[in-house]
Amino acid sequence: MEYKKKLIEVALPLETINTESAREKSIRHGHPSTLHLWWARRPLAAARAVIWSSLVDDPSSHPELFPTEKEQNKERQRLFAILEKMIKWENTNDSEILSEAKAEIMKSTGGNPPALLDPFAGGGAIPLEAQRLGLEAHASDLNPVAVMINKAMIEIPPKYAGKPPINPDSKIIGGSWIRAAGLADDVRYYGEWMKKEALKRIGHLYPKVIDKHGQKHIVIAWIWARTVICPNPACGCEMPLASSFELSKKKGKEAHVQPIIEGKNIRYEVNYGKNAPKPPKTGRGRFKCICCGEAVKPEHIHAEFQAKRSGTHLLAIVAEAANGRIYLSPNEDHFNAAKCSMPEKIPEASMNQDCSDLVSGRGYGFTYWHELFTNRQLTVLGTLSELVAKAQDQIESDGGSQEYARALGVYLAFVIDKMTDTNSSFVSWNITRDGLRNTFARQAIPMVFDYAEVNPFSNSTGCFDNAIDWVIKCIQHFPASIGGDVQHLDAQSDNNLREIMVSTDPPYYDNISYADLSDFFYIWLRQSLKGSYPDLFGTMLVPKVEELTAMPYRFNGSKDNAHKFFEDGMLKTFKQINAYVRDDVPTSVYYAYKQSENDGDSIASTGWETMLSAIIQAGFTITGTWPMRTERASRTIGIETNALASSIILVCRKRPMDAQTTTRRDFINVLKRELKPALLNLQASNIAPVDLAQSAIGPGIGVYSRFSKVLESDGNSMSVRSALQIINQELDYYFTEQDGELDRDSRFCVDLYTQYAFNDMKYGEADVLARAKNTSIEKLRSAGILSAEKGVVHLLTRDDICMTPSSQTKNRHDDGIIWLLTQQLTQALSEEGVTGAAKIVASIYTSEPEQAKSLAYRLFQIAERKGWPGEAYAYNSLVIAWPDVQSKVAELHAQLMNAEQMSLFDIEINK
Repeated sequence: MEYKKKLIEVALPLETINTESAREKSIRHGHPSTLHLWWARRPLAAARAVIWSSLVDDPSSHPELFPTEKEQNKERQRLFAILEKMIKWENTNDSEILSEAKAEIMKSTGGNPPALLDPFAGGGAIPLEAQRLGLEAHASDLNPVAVMINKAMIEIPPKYAGKPPINPDSKIIGGSWIRAAGLADDVRYYGEWMKKEALKRIGHLYPKVIDKHGQKHIVIAWIWARTVICPNPACGCEMPLASSFELSKKKGKEAHVQPIIEGKNIRYEVNYGKNAPKPPKTGRGRFKCICCGEAVKPEHIHAEFQAKRSGTHLLAIVAEAANGRIYLSPNEDHFNAAKCSMPEKIPEASMNQDCSDLVSGRGYGFTYWHELFTNRQLTVLGTLSELVAKAQDQIESDGGSQEYARALGVYLAFVIDKMTDTNSSFVSWNITRDGLRNTFARQAIPMVFDYAEVNPFSNSTGCFDNAIDWVIKCIQHFPASIGGDVQHLDAQSDNNLREIMVSTDPPYYDNISYADLSDFFYIWLRQSLKGSYPDLFGTMLVPKVEELTAMPYRFNGSKDNAHKFFEDGMLKTFKQINAYVRDDVPTSVYYAYKQSENDGDSIASTGWETMLSAIIQAGFTITGTWPMRTERASRTIGIETNALASSIILVCRKRPMDAQTTTRRDFINVLKRELKPALLNLQASNIAPVDLAQSAIGPGIGVYSRFSKVLESDGNSMSVRSALQIINQELDYYFTEQDGELDRDSRFCVDLYTQYAFNDMKYGEADVLARAKNTSIEKLRSAGILSAEKGVVHLLTRDDICMTPSSQTKNRHDDGIIWLLTQQLTQALSEEGVTGAAKIVASIYTSEPEQAKSLAYRLFQIAERKGWPGEAYAYNSLVIAWPDVQSKVAELHAQLMNAEQMSLFDIEINK
């Protein structure tokens, strides 16, 4: 039976979705991602767009209503307008816009929309957005931390939607409490109660600091440096392992630490102004002694830490003041206040010693989770964890039910978990922002030698009040509409749901150690909630054996066994999904895994191969693919790197039982016919070059998956890996064909770049290559592209290319050398940003800038294959910035037009 095509299978306003998804990563207050940290969350805009367009019919499915292509396109534009309004952050809870979106779902599903399941729920974006669109939402995950996040987002809020708070200080009496506002108000009240109780018990550990005028100030943070004893026998001082002595780089408020050496002792003073002393850090994990100047081997530092002979020294105190923050010298009272004893009750759980990329500090002897915290931090976190149960008792005393007290406890525990991210000894001080860099700046815990210990009772970053404010704003923003259900279940198990839709974001092979990372939070959640949720927190740490990732360290270092585990588990999972889903609604799968494995002359990817094999073998065919930008360019892993910025959304349907078989030759013929227009569309949508190879997998594997089998010449079935290799080869052919559309001078430069980059080659060899391209070395030298001296030729780097206005005009308009324009645009973007590149484009009224953008794709591919990350980054940046460049060009043209009109107006007046 044929089913109606959905919008997601035909067309989407991709650029708008990508723009909103990327923008959303910078939105903080009220965004669900700020409720509790989770890794690799999908943007709400992308999740909402995918779910909605998977349910709404494409106009081509209704020829009786839209018989012509023109009418279908007009109807699509109407649907796009709804989608574009719906995905904006500002409209997240706009009832009028959401009602319009829900009406389309009801119309396309005959008033019977399916429930949605995400079996890898993780951070909960997908089930949350399903609930926002009026669907019954189901979420499951093996990880108890993920389960609690989803409960807090989709299960608890609907139960108390519209209900007033029970706390005695409730501000609205008999008023309207929209969504979960009453729940949020109770979290505020009982969180404040916990803070007051904690202050009574341990407030003395956080004294105020007195400045030179005798005024008292609340401390924001204490800046500490870890120390080891200098191995020089003639020295033996306690040497600080400081990465910097600067405290603030803010203009007019510069501050730094001045170490003062007194024999074998060092004391520290804080001074204002520039000229900070040079820090002892000389490289990664390398330091020198500031007393004797001796360079200390990393092996000595490692040994001292592992033998528990390292120490800490207070370098500075950051405090609150009327005009911002002030920096003060350390004193004995504050040093002693921090040196409290370790509390009796601590989460004594060990880290996974085999997970090499989890915590770099383990090489320095940190083997237990509690060792990542100071004794004072352990005291405050432990005290607050104990107070969660006390707060639940208080809630019941104030008239709340046991179930309600249990629910409120979840959010109070999340406040503590948020604090752990800024209250560990792996939090660093950001001298540019005058603030904290949290523990999880990336998907690991890097070693920090000088750290900032936050005052949780201050009014600044990392404090209790900030943490509870984040949680409250999230609760207020949840849809809290239709009910949701969350199960603690692995994705391979049957949860007994049928006739539903599935949208999910599975683990990306071996990219993220979710279970190992989440132990950092689990140990504190367990302290707070094991009484309320004994089944979820029955184990000391997060379950790891069943987690569906391909981590070799879980299989005694065997990549093969890890691969087999992931492969078998994903196949079983997608067979289960195939049993769940309705036939008339597509399944959507998010996936992102960079192809980086060389297999002879081909590029492939075990991560992609395994995922696609599972989907196809489970009985699905891929009917659509969309690259959605889901990462910020400014994230730690993305800066100055070529990290993937997009996830590929795979749109899947159950493969018809009568699907045909085909041959390798016919598969390649169909692939050639369908892949090129798909690639042109991807480039037109401004997909980042770093994402193009994985984006091409979609339409390519869509061809492969529609057949029941693709037969090789020997009669065996073609494997997914072979299909991926063929798709990547076709991608190479596509770019090679594009070279033919370049001017002859640029074709020569591309060949030279491919073979030699910017290195020297013999004049004779270069001359032969130039003649073959019908150009000359002299012409390219005159154009400022080549250096040709003393029998040696090389391409000029972007830094060396002449950037004078006269040469730019000549080269672009007279000769039309796209290579030169591409280099000029890339350099202008690097030096002057979007405005610099836009000024060049604005002066050109031909298609050359678009050709330059196309060449950037090609040059990225070459640089990526050759292992030139700096070059690849430059070309990737140019393409990513292209929409902004075009917007700036339009602005410059408008300014020029206005200036010309004013000039004409002046002439008329003078007449």
